[in-house]
Amino acid sequence: MPDLSTVQAAAQSIQRNIETVIVGKSSVVELLIAALLTPGHVLIEDVPGLGKTMLAKSLARSLGCAFQRVQFTPDLLPSDITGVSIFNQKSGEFEYRPGPLMAQIVLADEINRAGPRTQSALLEAMEERQVTVDGVTRSVPMPFLVLATQNPIELEGTFPLPEAQLDRFLLRVSIGYPAVEEEREILRRFREVDPLDALQPVVAGDEILALSKLCRSVYISPAIETYILALVRATREDAALSLGASPRGSLALARTAQTLAAMRGRAYVIPDDVQLLIAPALAHRLILSSQARLHGKGVPDVLQSIIKQVPVPVEESWSEPRV
Repeated sequence: MPDLSTVQAAAQSIQRNIETVIVGKSSVVELLIAALLTPGHVLIEDVPGLGKTMLAKSLARSLGCAFQRVQFTPDLLPSDITGVSIFNQKSGEFEYRPGPLMAQIVLADEINRAGPRTQSALLEAMEERQVTVDGVTRSVPMPFLVLATQNPIELEGTFPLPEAQLDRFLLRVSIGYPAVEEEREILRRFREVDPLDALQPVVAGDEILALSKLCRSVYISPAIETYILALVRATREDAALSLGASPRGSLALARTAQTLAAMRGRAYVIPDDVQLLIAPALAHRLILSSQARLHGKGVPDVLQSIIKQVPVPVEESWSEPRV
């Protein structure tokens, strides 16, 4: 059995470090680290001012990774994020000037405000881990994580992401407003200094690649595989949904469950891992039917109903078989 204690130790170190800046959002931070280790990208949907940029910066500094933030606007061009080739008169050759996508942690702020061409350029980097400029393809640095944000208000002049592009995000999360005592702690923590300034790396970015490979060794029993497939198939058959999850959704759910299990010190996936991740991993891949909307249902409500309907595997079938 591979030693997964290094994954748990690294994840805990990163989480503790981030939480010296971010107050009261342990579950969101855990999902962010899970996406980093899986690996995959995260869509954050929430109102302004809840700490999305601070969260991304805290993660980048905890890893000592290069960070770039891009404010997406309607006039943003693909070359503004991928980089451009500039003619050097001294050398008589074109030189590549990297864009923000050549960083390791990229915050794509208000991604739905950019045009489809720019969104497509971001999609290539997310899916293929590369950018193409003037016919030349260049690999992005690893590890590579895109955190894209969408504002659920002020939708005028936006370009909603098509379902095919939403499907490329591993997880979708929402930070949410803090509780009263959490907000009081924010006021006190940021009263005199910015704790982000004192944040130091706790895990090297290069280590993330090795930890990610370890997460893939986490055991998924046939019973858990059947459970995941039953949950995903139920989204395709539920009358409240006009579009169910694709096989990419099944893979996202299974792989992230492996990572979460490793982060929690287990060498095998349990149903709790799958249930915790079903909304972050699948909700953005689903479309409600018109009838469900008329009755005031939401995708989270449908997913909770599916969880209750699909039988949970018995405990004896979860753990790794003895050799």
